Amino acid sequence: MLMASVVGTLLLATPSPPKRENAELQDGADTISSSRKKSALWERLGEAIPEVVVTGTRNAVDVRHLPMTVTVIGREKLTEQHQASVLPTVMQQVPGLMVTSRSMMGYGVSTGAAGGINLRGTTGGAGQLLVLIDGHPQYNGVYGHPISDSYQTLMTERVEVLRGPASVLYGSNAMGGVLNIVTRSFSVGHDTVATHLTLGAGSYGTIQTEATNQVRSGKFSSTASAQYGRTDNHRPHMGFEQYGGYLKLGYDLAPHWNAYVDANITHFNSSYPGAVSSQLYGADQWITRGVVSAALENHYNRTSGALSVYNNFGRHKIDDGTANPDQPTQRYFRSKDALTGLSWYQSVQFFEGNRLTAGLDYQHIYGHAYYTSKLTGELLDTPNKQSGKSHRNEIAGYVDFRQDLATWLTIDAGMRLDYHSVTGSEWIPQAGIVVRPIARGEVKAMVSKGFRNPTMREMYLYPPSNEELKPERIWNYELSWRHRVGAFHYGANLYYIKGDNMIQTVNRKNVNTGKIENYGVEMEADYRINGHWSVNTNHSLLHMEHPVIAAPTYKGFWGANYYYNKWSVVAGLQYINGLYTAVGEAEQKESFCLLNASVTYAVTKGLSLWLRGENLLAQSYEINLGYPMPHATFMGGINWSF
Repeated sequence: MLMASVVGTLLLATPSPPKRENAELQDGADTISSSRKKSALWERLGEAIPEVVVTGTRNAVDVRHLPMTVTVIGREKLTEQHQASVLPTVMQQVPGLMVTSRSMMGYGVSTGAAGGINLRGTTGGAGQLLVLIDGHPQYNGVYGHPISDSYQTLMTERVEVLRGPASVLYGSNAMGGVLNIVTRSFSVGHDTVATHLTLGAGSYGTIQTEATNQVRSGKFSSTASAQYGRTDNHRPHMGFEQYGGYLKLGYDLAPHWNAYVDANITHFNSSYPGAVSSQLYGADQWITRGVVSAALENHYNRTSGALSVYNNFGRHKIDDGTANPDQPTQRYFRSKDALTGLSWYQSVQFFEGNRLTAGLDYQHIYGHAYYTSKLTGELLDTPNKQSGKSHRNEIAGYVDFRQDLATWLTIDAGMRLDYHSVTGSEWIPQAGIVVRPIARGEVKAMVSKGFRNPTMREMYLYPPSNEELKPERIWNYELSWRHRVGAFHYGANLYYIKGDNMIQTVNRKNVNTGKIENYGVEMEADYRINGHWSVNTNHSLLHMEHPVIAAPTYKGFWGANYYYNKWSVVAGLQYINGLYTAVGEAEQKESFCLLNASVTYAVTKGLSLWLRGENLLAQSYEINLGYPMPHATFMGGINWSF
């Protein structure tokens, strides 16, 4: 978690204009006339300010001293294409990360759902990649996977993606990596009130709206947002509607202490048409997800830490639909789940170049799945073995030690002991080294273990369930290089992942016989050419001995930004090759190239117009098998700030 008092001071790794200059460009006040002066300014900024992250260590630290591979996407990058969800932008900006999709808006849940997050061949759909909000785990307590329609741009200050296991700090489900959403708050400064409104409409009756108000008054700060979106999408019986809100209240108790409470609630209604070869009727979903948390934070010169409590909960109601519209289903599938947790950590610097972080985590996980009659509402027999087993507890302690042995050398080591009330204890180690042979360049080497406890679905729900399942385990080995030369940043890394005990279904029973062996290379670069132009690119190659769905063998992105007076243009070209949509004997792959672009024009101070186009090459492709994606789509709207 990031201390609220330093949120506004951290430099985001994504190369985008400072907020002040960006506002001036939006307002049409181009105060710097010389491109040469702008370029020199960006170069000086790039040399002077470190890239600070929190996900790999829990306390704010310069990424140059961490052996992990972390990508940061700041708010300006997240909002420049006017996307309601953070995931489309994250997929563009993070090499090796793929998000499944089936429509223009809405990921949904249950059979045929999208929103699966795959990183280096490990998938969030199986609970192998963990989504965090301010460092707190977010996933369905019964099924163990993320609910991707909950991750809205309106609440996000930035997104940090750690590639590779992060189980030492975050436990189960973080074995393939973590995606941490850092929420918005006002930084310390002058008292002020700011309001922002967005209204957009486009193809297939799509509407997206958002309203945000932020207040800073003395020691008090608040952020409140509300959102509504809906679409018919490009196929019959594929409508989607979502509304939700976010509230964060903060207070500076003393010069070194602050506290906050926040809440994020979203509800969506989704219709599921089935694959084109086997259409469904009446397949509807009503989903509510929410998270509330409270934290007390301290931040001194040599020590910082936090104590927080959180609750992530969900209520799901699903009609599985029927292939015959004249024979509707007679029952609803329902589930309730909650993940209540307490987290404490404290980070201490005992002497120069040293940092020791220790913490404790406790989670109480609840989940229950059942059926009810459509006609009477009564509870029906449910084919599961959950009776008396719908609650589980997890408690863990961890320590991470980092030491600068010289100006050019840093070592890092960590260990976690995790106890689960069903599967028992698990030791999780990691170790890394950072060598800085030249100014603003570093070589990183990392070895880490990741693990995932089996979910309630895998152990108790449906006929394949098996109460004897053990945790999945992987080892990750990584070598990376990162270098910054003025306004040009680039990096490359090699990794090898090997794991066993992977849960798979064999002869209609879940067993720990699966294996994973992946290796690949990732590259990324960005360059701010001058005050008007910036470009960025990233690429990933992945080889899997045991292929999984939604993992491309190659993924590449080329992006460009142009700012001039009142105009802002953002364009991106993404190429996906060898994307697995089916594996095994019926293996299928997809390859496609997507061109997206957005244009923003500042009409006057605080008021701008925008237009966004996606799949402008009108590609025919599928990410989920049997769900063709829409051809070219367009959205347009207004932004108003006051």
